[in-house]
Amino acid sequence: MSIITTRFAPSPTGYLHLGHAYSALFAAEKGSRFILRIEDIDQGRCRADYIDAIYEDLSWLGLRWEKPVRIQSQHMSDYQQALDQLSAQDLLYPCFCTRKEIQEEIQRAGGAPHGPDGQLYPGTCQHLSNSERQERIDQGIPFALRLNMDKAIRQAGPLRWFDQDKGEQIATPEIFGDVVLARKDTPTSYHLSVTLDDHLQDITLVTRGEDLFEASHIHRLLQALLDLNVPTYHHHGLLVGKDGKRYAKRDKSFTLRSLRENGMSVDDVLKRLGIF
Repeated sequence: MSIITTRFAPSPTGYLHLGHAYSALFAAEKGSRFILRIEDIDQGRCRADYIDAIYEDLSWLGLRWEKPVRIQSQHMSDYQQALDQLSAQDLLYPCFCTRKEIQEEIQRAGGAPHGPDGQLYPGTCQHLSNSERQERIDQGIPFALRLNMDKAIRQAGPLRWFDQDKGEQIATPEIFGDVVLARKDTPTSYHLSVTLDDHLQDITLVTRGEDLFEASHIHRLLQALLDLNVPTYHHHGLLVGKDGKRYAKRDKSFTLRSLRENGMSVDDVLKRLGIF
């Protein structure tokens, strides 16, 4: 029997809540090998004490994971190498537009298609010449690195990926437009780092919430461009409260820490989740 490797990969920007507990337990139950990863690329929002709290909460739930834990901020060179690989294929370009400038350009154009992350970038900086790009870089103008989606799709060709619940999917990464893969303040993106880490950690089954279903399209493209392993996926339903809204870190009353401090046991949590 082949080993099924799953992972739970929270960001330490707050305390874990019931939704996180659901995702972590779901991943652990699905795999014969369970990995914990700390996704802390956003150094402006992530805190070390939240990492410690993640370990404490997951241990309280009875989960065990392989060590050492991969902490993304300690592996920025891996993501830079991936960016260099994409750059060598002439698939990246610097974008100097501010968010305000992008919105103004979209308004001038009479609107723009919407993708999973909002309105698609209108491609303003894609058409700059190499000399124009270098001049702006030399001037110290901040920029993001965007993927030239049309060129990337032509290079990768038709792609598919498999979801255990929804079956085989035709990859449609174009719904993201020229997605940002790195910024000055965050030298890698969620899409790039998570895709590379899943490969480096030999994840064979990616389990995550259905709110990230569309992200798998861009992840499949990056796998093809970077010659990475292609895992199977399972996007589970999101846990919601009595008001029908999904749990969020701002809902402090539903954090595992607060529930534990108020006398709730692990069995109580499992019953509340209603899946085990």
